[in-house]
Amino acid sequence: MSYVGPTRGRLGGRCALVTGASSGIGAAVARAFAAEGARVAVNHPGGEQAARAEAVVAAIADMGGRAIAVEADVADEAAVADMVAAVESGLGPVDILVNNAGIASSAPLEDLTPAMWDALMAVNLRGVFLCTRAVLPGMYARDYGRIITTASQLAYKGAPGFTHYTAAKAAVIAFTRSLSLEIGARNVNANCVAPGATDTPILAGVDAAVLDAIRAAIPKGRIASVDDIAPAYVFLASDEARHFVGQTVSPNGGDMFL
Repeated sequence: MSYVGPTRGRLGGRCALVTGASSGIGAAVARAFAAEGARVAVNHPGGEQAARAEAVVAAIADMGGRAIAVEADVADEAAVADMVAAVESGLGPVDILVNNAGIASSAPLEDLTPAMWDALMAVNLRGVFLCTRAVLPGMYARDYGRIITTASQLAYKGAPGFTHYTAAKAAVIAFTRSLSLEIGARNVNANCVAPGATDTPILAGVDAAVLDAIRAAIPKGRIASVDDIAPAYVFLASDEARHFVGQTVSPNGGDMFL
C-alpha cells in the first residue's frame, strides 16, 4: 500500500531510522516518511525479513526517495550501536527515531512461560531503551530530534492472554513520559503512537471469530489499514508537532478513548 496522507515535504532533509520496518506499520511509516522527503533507514531482524526490507527500500527508490536496509536485533546492545553507525555512515545523523520493532505472543498468565515473557520484553521494551539511548546523545548535540515509539491502545484497556504484551506497551508510554521530562527545553521531542487493531502480519494467525469480535467493538466498524496509522507518525515527526511532549496519539477507530 502507498501513503495516502498529504505530501508537503514536511520531513525534507531529515534522516529517519525506523525499526521493525520490513512489514506492517513500520513499512508504511518508512514509505510515508520517504514521501515527505526523509532519508529512511529500514531496520529488520534478518532472516526472511531481509527480503521484505529490501522491497520497502525498492518501493522508496521507485518514488524517488533514498533508503537503506539495516539488519539489527534491537535487543542486542552491540548490534544497535552498529546499526546507528551504519545509518550515520549511509544517510547521516539520525534526526527521527521510530521505535517500532515488536513481537507478539499470547497465553493465559498461568501458561505464560518466563521464556515468552523475556523474549517479548527484550524486543518490545529493552529494544526501545537501547535504540533511544543510542541516538539521544547526537540529538542533544544537534539540539534536534524526534523519537516516536509504537505503543498500543491495549496498554490502556488490557487484553486477556496478553499480560506481557500490554505490560511492555504500558512501560514504553511511561518511559516516554519520563524521558520527556529529562529532555526538558531541548528541541527533542518524544511521543508515542498507540494504534488500535491494525491489519498487519501480527493478526495473520488470529482466529476469524476473534477478529469479528474485535471489529464489532470498534465504532468505525473496521480494523485499520496501515495507511490509517502512518499519518500519526508523520505528524509527530514533523515540526507541526513541536509542542507535543510525552504524549500518546491513538488512531484506533474509537476502540479506546484516551
